[in-house]
Amino acid sequence: MTSTKRQREIARRRAERQTARRVERAAKRRRRNLVTVGVFGLVLLLIVGIWGGQKLFDDGDQIDPLAQPSASASTDPSASAKPGECAYTPGEAPKNAPGLPPAKPDLTDAEKASVTFDSGKVELDLLPAKAPCTVNSFAYLAAKNFFDGTECHRITTSPTLTVVQCGDPTATGTGGPGYSFVDENLEGATYKRGTLAMANSGPNTNGSQFFLVVKDSQLPPSYTPWGTITGGLDVLDKIIAAGAAGGAQDGKPAKKVTIKDFTVSK
Repeated sequence: MTSTKRQREIARRRAERQTARRVERAAKRRRRNLVTVGVFGLVLLLIVGIWGGQKLFDDGDQIDPLAQPSASASTDPSASAKPGECAYTPGEAPKNAPGLPPAKPDLTDAEKASVTFDSGKVELDLLPAKAPCTVNSFAYLAAKNFFDGTECHRITTSPTLTVVQCGDPTATGTGGPGYSFVDENLEGATYKRGTLAMANSGPNTNGSQFFLVVKDSQLPPSYTPWGTITGGLDVLDKIIAAGAAGGAQDGKPAKKVTIKDFTVSK
């Protein structure tokens, strides 16, 4: 082979090696890019999944009467309750704390209540046989004038939930009586127009916040039903018609709603 042919052959092989290296480098870049895209995609899916799950808890049934009472039980109060008695677990006490209700309810089958708002009176038949500790607590608080002069801090007007929520002495959604107690009467619970039920921030965190169902509402059986509205639904209809502040479906009433008197009677 002549010197010229040898040089050409060397140059050809060098060019082939360079081409092979370029192809291999390009293949490695593609593999790295695929891995990067795959990892990014997985992270993105996780973020979207977490966000979506959080949105389900935040917004899936956003208009959900979950109070955030400052006084909540650190343990299940039912663990220390004796048969026929109620356990009220102390928590952060508000100003003018009412103390704890008596452990043993003194109730009849004909317990009634009336809530006088600044716009009218609502009459209630209570359920002491099915929710004795709840009724006992409200009878105690009403006797202490705990609710008198307090504002109803929330109304909801969504197609699936229409309620007036009251019972927070601070009118912020975070207040309570300074104690908590267990759920009652949840089996098969529904929330039709005229239902009186407890607001809560989770299982067995009942305090003093309650809600009055103005239209049939869709909720899980997680909120103690403890009475029915027997009169004054028209008063609640007017409160709902006034709407929430800013035209929202959930929030502080656009027109102030105050409880002038809350009475429990036999």
